[in-house]
Amino acid sequence: MKKLLLGNESVARGLYEAGVKFVSSYPGTPSTEITENTATYKEIYSEWAPNEKVAFEAALGAAIGGGRAFCGMKHVGLNVAADPLFVTAYTGIGGGFVIGVADDPGMHSSQNEQDSRHYAIAAKLPMVEPANSAECKEYTKLAFDLSEQFDTPVILRLTTRVSHSRSPVELCDRVEHEIKPYEKDAAKHVMMPANARRRHYVVEDHLAALAEYAENCSLNTVEENGTSVGIITAGNCWNYAKEAYGKNASYLKLGLLNPLPKKLILDFAAKHDTIIVVEELDPVIENHCRALGINVIGKADGVLPLCDEYSEELLRTRLLGIEPDYCEIGSPIPPRPPVLCPGCPHRGVFYTLSKLKLRVSGDIGCYTLGAVAPLSAIDSVYCMGASISSLHGTAKVRDEADKYVAVIGDSTFMHSGLTGLVNVVYNGGNTTTMILDNSITGMTGHQENPLTGKTLMGTPAPNLCLEDICASLGVSRDHIRAVDPNNLPELEKVIKEEVNAPCPSVIICRRPCALLKTAKRGPAVSVNTDKCVGCKSCMKIGCPCISMVNGKAVIDQSMCVGCGLCAQMCKLGAIE
Repeated sequence: MKKLLLGNESVARGLYEAGVKFVSSYPGTPSTEITENTATYKEIYSEWAPNEKVAFEAALGAAIGGGRAFCGMKHVGLNVAADPLFVTAYTGIGGGFVIGVADDPGMHSSQNEQDSRHYAIAAKLPMVEPANSAECKEYTKLAFDLSEQFDTPVILRLTTRVSHSRSPVELCDRVEHEIKPYEKDAAKHVMMPANARRRHYVVEDHLAALAEYAENCSLNTVEENGTSVGIITAGNCWNYAKEAYGKNASYLKLGLLNPLPKKLILDFAAKHDTIIVVEELDPVIENHCRALGINVIGKADGVLPLCDEYSEELLRTRLLGIEPDYCEIGSPIPPRPPVLCPGCPHRGVFYTLSKLKLRVSGDIGCYTLGAVAPLSAIDSVYCMGASISSLHGTAKVRDEADKYVAVIGDSTFMHSGLTGLVNVVYNGGNTTTMILDNSITGMTGHQENPLTGKTLMGTPAPNLCLEDICASLGVSRDHIRAVDPNNLPELEKVIKEEVNAPCPSVIICRRPCALLKTAKRGPAVSVNTDKCVGCKSCMKIGCPCISMVNGKAVIDQSMCVGCGLCAQMCKLGAIE
């Protein structure tokens, strides 16, 4: 039976068909749907871990225990999991172990444009990359076979377009794999220096065997269409190249990205007058070809860009000199920047912080939008958990009269904010940490986390208490405050008190995400035009429900969730 599946859904199907027993991940767009879908298969135990390092180590433990295991993450998540990633290249695995990593060319939902192929090269691990949903399933299954054949973890690289595009997939039955017997082997799994030195030679032997495998494996395919132009490509770039050139070029499609073949590429290049390398993001394949002495067209000569995702249009323009055959009709479409949702509990926080003109260190999540006008509250955003740690450093070198606030979400705090807060307490900091507890992992689509009282598979879990956690880390109970962020007077009062405290403090802004089904909603509000004077005070909170028409504020009733924040902004009582 065939079914139209997202690339991520297809990876999950591949995990099911491959007989995978254990999946642990941390949600991160564009990888999230993989693990959400594995949870629908009762044969696969699936969980959300607090962060990617924990997810990786849990899945590694399952593989060493003899079962096939998987962990999924986005590209920046691999940074978090890098420590165990490099070590497991040395230790090897028991049951098959595959790491799914979704890169984000174009940075649709990311803070950098990172190429995970460098991790495969640096860690000396095999990496495969599918180009469509059907390949997502088949490459996932093949990755487990490779993992067990070469006793190594295998990285499955995806990109946003492959993860979030649909194409037909042939569904097959699940093939069960028995749990492999466990044998105690300290020389293989205890990575003290003496053992690690010996295991490095094993890694190099595995890599050499994989390089030989790459020359003739089914993952690397050739399509001959004449000797004029030969295109070497991989993943979704193969789709773009085929759309741009069609039958006017031959193609070497590389499904195994590390190690890259040598003879196969040299033979392909020798048959064609012109060789073009098309890849996202960095010139990994291109540099490999140049090292083999092949003269290629690509990024080094400036023909193809290093930044952003590719497209058929880009290849036609850059390689064929064909300008787009469309024209704009009428006025350009106005930009629509992302905004906090109507009723978002973070809106009052950022309005108040902006009003108080505090130095705000932000973090990764929906609340990053607090940096956008008109709220314009956030000064910096780096990576998960950095809000607390980086602000501590700033406060240590700046004047004590400056006031500092770190803003972090509940899920992000559990991911990597705990150690930052420990550092503040341990090293005598006096910054204020605001934990925006919206009762869910919001940015990636409402996944459970250790604070929600429920697991990925829907079973009840201990509902951890933020107040108790922060107290256990050394923050004084007197300076751990919980407040409703929609109560603006109380919120402002608490912030003023805690930023002036001579010790570390925590403010927990607790209100559920407005998009949760369980979130309480009030009646939609409206503007009394007789009272409205067009002062635009209500516009300061950046709510997408509010606009100005003929000099008066207007509220879109179809969007309003009745949070009442705008009514607090109007001093004339015009919002009722």
